[in-house]
Amino acid sequence: MRINRQTLLKIAADTVEQRTRRERDILSIYLCGSLLGDDFLLGGTTDIDLVFIHADSVSNEREILRLSDEVHLDIAHYEQRRLRKPRQLRLNPRLGPEIVSCKILYDPQHFMDFTQASVGGQFDQPDYVIERSRQSSAYARQVWEAFEAGEHGKVGPAEVYRYLKAVEHAGNAVASLTGDPLNERRYLRHYRPRTEAVGHPGLYAGMLGLLGAPNVEVDNLQIWLVAWLTCLQALPSDKRPPRLDSTRIPYYQHAFEAMLDSEQPLHLLWPLLRTWTLAASLLPEDADGVTAWAKACNTLGLLGRGFGQRLQAMDAYLDSVEETQEEWARANGV
Repeated sequence: MRINRQTLLKIAADTVEQRTRRERDILSIYLCGSLLGDDFLLGGTTDIDLVFIHADSVSNEREILRLSDEVHLDIAHYEQRRLRKPRQLRLNPRLGPEIVSCKILYDPQHFMDFTQASVGGQFDQPDYVIERSRQSSAYARQVWEAFEAGEHGKVGPAEVYRYLKAVEHAGNAVASLTGDPLNERRYLRHYRPRTEAVGHPGLYAGMLGLLGAPNVEVDNLQIWLVAWLTCLQALPSDKRPPRLDSTRIPYYQHAFEAMLDSEQPLHLLWPLLRTWTLAASLLPEDADGVTAWAKACNTLGLLGRGFGQRLQAMDAYLDSVEETQEEWARANGV
């Protein structure tokens, strides 16, 4: 299959035509994600992100449809009522930017035309920008406070995954001051220029520290990639969430291999950790891939005594994020 932007957009258009012909409750469909830009391939793989807006309730919020090892459809399903309050959507740090930047593919009743115009109005005003940023950092701070209060008990995959979610929100609090939220596969690669854009490039190194990257050698990553694959392949179908669908394994694997061969192999640490930790949380703790995950997390300082040190580092990191927000707000008259 030849992969170029024109071919992928044609697949998106054909999917819209087929699905709207047989599903009468679809109000609108839009395209979002990496295909909106030129940098949509990573390791020769990509996905086509579509969002279906339904007039009625939805039973399946996300579906993954394989087209080839290199390309799949990733379709989200939203109920119409989720998009009914444009002012609130302007403040939503993930959904707001998605709506403003999306490409509408089907909208016979102009529902999305109206919604996009309403959300986009004043979207880039500094008071809305800083509020979206603060929502992200507030989530991260809440997670840190819960850990500090001792609510986590024994630290395992579920707790590490929650920690990584907090790290993600902390980074996106910075990233959202100058653009859209960062996507998973390119998170670290795109985070560095965002920290430079707000005049705090040290936040990039701090992010690597939160992940334990200074403890990692390329040889570690190569070994971990094999164990990661074992872990994902071991997931039973009834426990496999859509984002870890077997169709998406090549999507991640080829991207990881490309990053390993790049000038910045540590950039694969973020998507590797996120997906591996999620898979480990769904398997018995004595499974091969989970045992290897625990060894990797011990190396990174994300388990045992090291986890407490990472929490201390997160506290200091969030202080820096909040100072960056205050500085940005003053500079922009908020």
